[in-house]
Amino acid sequence: MTSKIIMTALLAGSFFMAQAQQKAKPEDTEVWEPVPEKVEPGEVYIKAPSDAIMLFGGENLNEWVMTQDRSKPAQWNVSDGVLTVNKETGNIETKRTFEDYQLHIEWRIPENINLEGQSRGNSGIFLASTGKGDAGYELQVLDSYNNKTYVNGMAGSIYKQFVPLANPSKKPGEWQSYDVFWKAPTFNTDGSVKTPARVTVMFNGVLVQNNVELQGPTQYIGKPSYKQHGAAPIKLQAHGDKSVPISFRNIWIREV
Repeated sequence: MTSKIIMTALLAGSFFMAQAQQKAKPEDTEVWEPVPEKVEPGEVYIKAPSDAIMLFGGENLNEWVMTQDRSKPAQWNVSDGVLTVNKETGNIETKRTFEDYQLHIEWRIPENINLEGQSRGNSGIFLASTGKGDAGYELQVLDSYNNKTYVNGMAGSIYKQFVPLANPSKKPGEWQSYDVFWKAPTFNTDGSVKTPARVTVMFNGVLVQNNVELQGPTQYIGKPSYKQHGAAPIKLQAHGDKSVPISFRNIWIREV
């Protein structure tokens, strides 16, 4: 009888956990207030230092592959020194994998951007890609110049985890920059977390993430949690919204 009771309890627990997961919604982890203060940024363009790896210098995508099939070269559009998202082909990521690093990346929301909220110029920089699709740790890219959305999903946020300290977004059509200082998570031999990931982010020269300790990879629904991984690629997102695609340039990295 005891074993039957235990089995019944386990089955009931599994059922209620499944029910809870089914009821979870994206809105459950959205934060709308307080809204970060608007800051007028300066101009930020940083030439790659001598020890940097140039991930995109305006000529080709030799350093990138398709996320869905890493045997295929990246299929985004390169023209006039600019890399533009191809939403039909999907995410791209670096051939190389990284642990701790300094990353510089510039991005531009099109001047003719359409739609609103999370559908307005949405993309993401996954600071460590941990699998296909959108698996990994996402630094949000979005038009946040004059576009209301949940604040842990605006530009400069660690998506669904950390709200930016300020909003230094520029107008659509102007180039913007992130300077990222990434400390990869480490794990014990049993797979448990030894040290969590940490990140500092400068957005257009303004500090928006100050050595924050991540709770795990990005989770669209529910709370994040860690799974053991090693060195990982950096991924750029081809978001599925219907707004016109955004662009990138001057992407370089220094391993530290």
